[in-house]
Amino acid sequence: MLLSRPTIEELQTTIDHEADRSEEELAARVFEAALGTLDLFTIYIGDRLSYYELLASEEPLTSTELALRAGTEERYTREWLEQQAVSGFLTVAGTSDDAMTRKFTLPTQYTDVFTNRLSMSYLAPLARMLAAAGMKLPDIVDAHRSGGGVSWDAFGDDMRESQADMNRPSYMNLLAAEWFGGVPEIRRRLDSEARVADIGCGFGWSSIALATGYPSIVVDGYDLDEPSIAKARIHAAEGGVSDRVSFHAIDAGDPSVSGNYDIVTAFECIHDLPDPVSTLRTMRRIAADDGMVIVMDEKVSDTFHPDGDEIERLMYGFSNLICLPDGLAHADSVGTGTVMRPDVLRRYAQEAGFSHIEIMPIEAEMWRFYRLVV
Repeated sequence: MLLSRPTIEELQTTIDHEADRSEEELAARVFEAALGTLDLFTIYIGDRLSYYELLASEEPLTSTELALRAGTEERYTREWLEQQAVSGFLTVAGTSDDAMTRKFTLPTQYTDVFTNRLSMSYLAPLARMLAAAGMKLPDIVDAHRSGGGVSWDAFGDDMRESQADMNRPSYMNLLAAEWFGGVPEIRRRLDSEARVADIGCGFGWSSIALATGYPSIVVDGYDLDEPSIAKARIHAAEGGVSDRVSFHAIDAGDPSVSGNYDIVTAFECIHDLPDPVSTLRTMRRIAADDGMVIVMDEKVSDTFHPDGDEIERLMYGFSNLICLPDGLAHADSVGTGTVMRPDVLRRYAQEAGFSHIEIMPIEAEMWRFYRLVV
């Protein structure tokens, strides 16, 4: 049988309904984002004041007891505890009107996320990172108008520490044994008395992880940021590898950087550099004739897609708030940003004198490994 066609009025009603639903969905998404932002900022408070560590190591605590142990004011502590319970991060016993008798607990299954610095689930530093970026939003807005930037140093210690703490679990758990250990050519070199240069080493966790995993190697870590190098030296001493790991506060592009290294690495830093080509030239120059030059950077899509996945969204967020402003804070910057696609690195490598790049057979959720070939 024949179906009657909808009238113009019916079609318009359907279109309007779809538009309303789309608007409602977007509004709901923005509202959920606001809730998530508030959660992150309160996580920052709990992380910086050691609330989570105290709740994980002690019996259930009242607001008075936690404030006493943390050295904070009870009224602020109570508000934070109640918000964390409402958000589902803490459990609470005693929900009577007497707020002073309520006891709060951090569930065991949540402790790694908030307190275990070596766990792959540790995400408290993410709150620190975004809080540091949020404090600089007015400066970033100004940079949009002026074309300037916000330097790494201007973001402060919260940014430095969060970057290092976010990467530390992957480096210490996966870098030596799984990522590099799974590539026979790399492993053969590292099992011998290899010399390694780690460019953009930050707090030193990548250098320390390699030295810990391969006790015959010697590592030189290079980074322009002096506070990061100071922390790296402390970490190497605490890790018992300072006899084989040395850190140098110097721009990797500086002509004085020299060596004859078996492996030269750059972990998650090339996209941040205002002049990546000069650094890649240095990496080529200090590698031995048969040396390997390896770059690890974000595992973004090969090309831009407006319907990108969650990793793409995350990396564009980091780029807008952190990496691009940092890169553009320097004169004559190429302004790469976090979303450095393979073709961009390929172009930088060729300008630096490499013939081509190879994507290495290393599986990592967030990272892509490149070998740069002369």
